[in-house]
Amino acid sequence: MTTLTHRGRRAELGRNSDKKPDSEEDAAVDRDLNDEDPDDSKDIRLTLMEEVLLLGLKDKEGYTSFWNDCISSGLRGGILIELALRGRIRLEPLSIRKKRLLERKVLLKSDTPTGDVLLDETLRHIKATESAETVQTWIELLTGETWNPFKLQYQLRNVRERIAKALVEKGILTTEKQNFLLFDMTTHPVSNATEKQRLVKKLQESMLERWINDPHRMDRRTLALLVLAHSSDVLENVFASLADDKYDVAMNRTKDLLDMDPEVEAAKARGAEMIWAVLAAFNKS
Repeated sequence: MTTLTHRGRRAELGRNSDKKPDSEEDAAVDRDLNDEDPDDSKDIRLTLMEEVLLLGLKDKEGYTSFWNDCISSGLRGGILIELALRGRIRLEPLSIRKKRLLERKVLLKSDTPTGDVLLDETLRHIKATESAETVQTWIELLTGETWNPFKLQYQLRNVRERIAKALVEKGILTTEKQNFLLFDMTTHPVSNATEKQRLVKKLQESMLERWINDPHRMDRRTLALLVLAHSSDVLENVFASLADDKYDVAMNRTKDLLDMDPEVEAAKARGAEMIWAVLAAFNKS
């Protein structure tokens, strides 16, 4: 699991009430989850997975850090959150036996295709399962980290490459071939720096000028991206360009946010349960 790191002055950066009826409640949740961040680009709409990969890519080299062993599972967590934000899946309701986030199963809410190949492939997997699985189990299944040979069929393959190709189609990345002595590798340098700069600026401002100090008043996609960037070990890339004093403020606020108890926070706002469940899964791993 990743940890939030701090840097000293000019130090080198390291890796360092009454319950509503379900239908009424679901409608309220869907309205909340479909709200767009007013700062989002009107020309290009990225999925959470695309945003995480874009944050993790080295701009000129076009690949993620070879030392990053967290981004694969982080991208799968992003798929679950994205599906929840689009109203396709949800956590099963609270019950006397199953109260904790990591005990509650992921349920199919709608099998309507999203138009995104990774999201729709995951949607088909969730629909095809004979028994529902938890958030943590789905992250493991989608990454292929399971000892059950009968469940290897649920692994999503070539996720980074497929997300990169989607970003190429949207004009944000380009495709090149690079030679690494013993092998050739396809890389995807950033060709549209404006979109990545907008994304970084949005996250920086959410922790600085527009800091709210209440996750339930934050834009849900921004909250989700902070959780996923941390879980994917790319959060350092977001704040690296800040001056030291602002860097420390942003990192401390992010740490405070991610140190909140997911169980407590999920109970306050049902619409963000999947975000907190994914954070709980990565906290446990």
